[in-house]
Order: sequence, then structure tokens, then C-alpha cells
Amino acid sequence: MSPSLTLPRADGTLVRYTLSGRTPIAGAPGPIRSRVGMAAVHVVADPLAAINPTLDVALDWDATLAFRRHIWSLGLAVAEAMDTSQRGMGFPWSSAKELIKRSVTEAKMIPGAVIASGAGTDDLQPGPRVTLADVEAAYEESCGFIESVGGRIILMASRALAACAKGADDYVKVYGRILGQVREPVIIHWLGDMFDPALAGYWGSHDLDGAAETLLAIVSDCAPKIDGVKISLLDQKRELAMRRRFPASVRMYTGDDFDYPTTIGGDAHGYSDALLGIFDVIAPAASAALHALDRGDRAEFERVLAPTLPLSRHVFGAPTRFYKTGVVFAAYLNGHQSHFRMVGGLESARSIPHLAEQFVLMDAAGLLRDPEQAAERMRRALTVAGVS
Repeated sequence: MSPSLTLPRADGTLVRYTLSGRTPIAGAPGPIRSRVGMAAVHVVADPLAAINPTLDVALDWDATLAFRRHIWSLGLAVAEAMDTSQRGMGFPWSSAKELIKRSVTEAKMIPGAVIASGAGTDDLQPGPRVTLADVEAAYEESCGFIESVGGRIILMASRALAACAKGADDYVKVYGRILGQVREPVIIHWLGDMFDPALAGYWGSHDLDGAAETLLAIVSDCAPKIDGVKISLLDQKRELAMRRRFPASVRMYTGDDFDYPTTIGGDAHGYSDALLGIFDVIAPAASAALHALDRGDRAEFERVLAPTLPLSRHVFGAPTRFYKTGVVFAAYLNGHQSHFRMVGGLESARSIPHLAEQFVLMDAAGLLRDPEQAAERMRRALTVAGVS
């Protein structure tokens, strides 16, 4: 029989839930060819490190790197040291450097493994004395480090630039300078303020149409240095409109965690590749779906991904920036780590009813790889919360 347990609901009631008994989805091995499918991956904190967890960072390197090998084994690519790894939310550039170095080294030992890493301005705190030159220097340092260890670059949005830029021309200047120096084409990341309120008004305008025009101008001017653009605005229509205006050589990487099957599946005008935090959670389903797309089986692609959408919309529900808690909780339920602890104590950022609903949605999507183990781990979390 399928395991049962008592779960709290958002309305304060308790309900008895029996797992569906659905066979867990198994991803397919081998490279994915029809799309680029990148998972922005989390980090595994070391719960036994003798540190102050709100001030210091210690990782379980074995578990952190094992999860990246899991992603590569499914044919997916790794987007390293992005916001999913809590960049800007407790995980500083000083720690990200070691993570990037280790992950790039690991990738080199695995045939076909693809990795790109986030370059930002994390250690440059916004303030009245911060200048565009300071932002450029911070970007140059991080880009230079990634290139020095043999990595590819994802150019992350900068809080410091958002704070000191006077308008669109400043973004054109800074991005033009950085793109003029990189060795290989990069991925530019437009992260919306629903993910990070400090990035409101990015590209020099609070009007998204105006902001999009600035980004499109940068893409047009610097196309040979741009592999693609990741849009994390949770706005499908805007993504599609921008995608159709990109040069043919520039990819659109969807960051639409609310409706990725549509953007990845594409239409008569093209398709988006993927760079998604939810791929960390749904990696087996993402792998199976993209391999189906390789075979030209659009129906199977949609069938596999359809039940993951309610899960993704829940994990990325407002406040969206706390989606990382759900990502790590999924890894805990599925045995990718032995504990539910996070850098900076961020495991407390979602309520127990929220996590209980995530458990139910993962079960419905076939994403509990060992349902008995997942149920036992859910019980442990409930016990700590006072639910017996």
C-alpha cells in the first residue's frame, strides 16, 4: 500500500493524504539535441559545520557536486552559481568562486557535460559612492575568474548597476565594455524584480517596453559576443515578442517558470531554449520531455511536463525570491541531501503548509523518486513543526 500521512493545509486544517502510487519519472540518459536545457542548481549546506549559519557559509561539497553529476547524467546542462544557489541571498562571490572552480573541474571529467557560471557584482554593495567604473571592475573581476578556470559566463544582473545607473545609456556603456572583453559568447540574464526587488528599473527604465528596447539594442550591437539572453520576467508574451526580434545567432533562454512548456515547445516563429531553476526540481521530467522532443514526439513532451506546471507555479509563488527553499526541500525529499538546511537559514522562508502542498504536487507529477523515503522525510519535517 502507498504510505499515508497527515498534512497541514493553508486554512489551518489537517488532512490525511495517501500517496498516489504513481511510478516515478525516470529521465533519459544521453545528450539532448533539439534544445539547450540548463538547470540552475542549488547548493547543499553543511549542517554540521561549526559556523554561525546566518553569517558564514559552509557547503557539503560531496553532496553539492553529486547533484551536478545527477543533472549531467540526465543530459541536462548546469547553470552554476546563479540566484538558485542563493547568490545575493546569503551565498557571496567569495564562496561562489570556489563553487565555480570545483564544478568546472568536475565537468571536465564527464564526457559531454555542459556548464556555464554566473558572473555578477555581488561583493559591490550599492551606495552613493559606487560608480559605473566600480561596477565594470567588479564584472571584469568575476568574468576574468570564470574564464581563468576554463568556464563559460552567464552575465548576471547587477544590483549596484541598478542603483547607480542614471539611464539606459549607462547600461549600454557597461555591458558594451564587458562584452568587448569576453573570450567566448556569454548568456545575458535579465532578472525581474519579482525575483529580486533591488533590480527594479533594470536597463534604465521601470517601463518594461523601454527596458526591452535597451536590451535589444545591446543584443544588436554586440551579437557576436552573446550566446543568448535569459529572460526571468514570468511574462510569456514579452519573451515571445523579444525572441522574434533577436538576431538569428542569439538564443532566447526561457526563465518563465510559470509556462515553460509553451516557450520551449515553440511555434511557427521559433522556440526558446531553457535556463530554469525549476529544472533543478523536475530534472527527470525535463530530461524525459526534451528527449521526447528530440524524437519529434511533441505530445509526449507536453504530457510529461503538464503535471509539473502546478508544482512550478507553487514553488515560484509570491514572494518569488523564496523559491530556493522549495528547490532545496525537493532535493531533501528525493535523497539528494540528508537534511533540510540552507545557507543563511533560508529553510525557514516557506511555511510548513506551503511545503506540504509542494509534497502533494511532487507526488502528482511523479517526481518523488522513492515515495516511501519521501514520505518519511516529510514526516520528519512535520514533526519538527509540531504536526504528529
